[in-house]
Amino acid sequence: MGGGLLGEARARLLVSGLGALLSLAILATAAAAEGGRASTPIVPPLVRVAAPRPMPPDLVTPVIETTTTVKPKPAVKPSRPTSTTTSTTTTLPPPPALAPAPTIPQGKGMWIWEPARTEHGDVTAILARAKAAGLTHIFVRTGSTWDGFQNGQFLDQLLPFAHAAGLKVYGWDFPKLSDTKVDVDRALQALNHTAAGGNRLDGFAADIETRSEGTDFRADAAWVYSHYLRDAVGPSTLLIAVVPNPTPQMRRQYSYDATVGPFDAIAPMVYWLNREPGLDTAVALDYLKHYGKPLMPIGQAYDGGPEGGRPGVPTPAELTRFMQVAHDYGAVSVSFWSWQEANASAWDAIKAAPLFVKLPALKS
Repeated sequence: MGGGLLGEARARLLVSGLGALLSLAILATAAAAEGGRASTPIVPPLVRVAAPRPMPPDLVTPVIETTTTVKPKPAVKPSRPTSTTTSTTTTLPPPPALAPAPTIPQGKGMWIWEPARTEHGDVTAILARAKAAGLTHIFVRTGSTWDGFQNGQFLDQLLPFAHAAGLKVYGWDFPKLSDTKVDVDRALQALNHTAAGGNRLDGFAADIETRSEGTDFRADAAWVYSHYLRDAVGPSTLLIAVVPNPTPQMRRQYSYDATVGPFDAIAPMVYWLNREPGLDTAVALDYLKHYGKPLMPIGQAYDGGPEGGRPGVPTPAELTRFMQVAHDYGAVSVSFWSWQEANASAWDAIKAAPLFVKLPALKS
């Protein structure tokens, strides 16, 4: 098993290899004996020893050099878009239009409490006097918590002719503040009242009085009423806060902060009684200006004697002084309480004052 030519060839290779190793060992020993002149032994190159005969081809594992052909990857073609993207410009809808701001009264006005005592309820006479005095607007009582809605028939007569003459008409109401819903519903009834030709009130004034006048005034009640009223009428309806004269004493018992916020303008009742009208007006407007709202002071054209003031209707000089200081302190308009109490000299003073004549005269 294993003899013949293959065994002889292996023996010869083994003898040649041992001889080469023996020669290397002798050389290394000689080098060491010479004192280490060469630190690294010289290794002769290996010599391939030819076999005496070629090795049978069937005993050699052939090394087949294979060339691996790498197939090139196909070029990636750009794929078609599965969807078409179209560049478009999106037009957003315009923002909702802001509600128009209400128009603030300018010029001179007068307050009507009882129509029957106002030129005997004669609309023609009312308009004639308003024109003669240079009035631009009037306030008509439309109710109170105690009396409900009032003067609807008077408004039916007045509104068409007043508007035709260029005169603005505002309703005013006296809420008790004990039932907000009742008070606001009554205000809505006045504002929704429609006379011939579709004529309605041009705005609404809330006469928010102190407890001494019979109301249930508290800061929270005033706040709820004023905000509920604004929510009910919307932002475009003119609302005027009629408030007490803000003397230092009144500020301690009346919360202006809680009252005036939702209103478009403030109309303080500057009834000077036994005080100097100019000083009262200056103090009131100087205090209220920090609310940043148009100011429309109401002057005293009635007899303040029963309230502790000087007897009789204020003099023309006092009324003129009131108008002058109101103008100097930036008021947008003035008005007077009340039509039925004012005497002839008061009407003359209102007519003669060259102030607050910003709007055109009434139409004929």
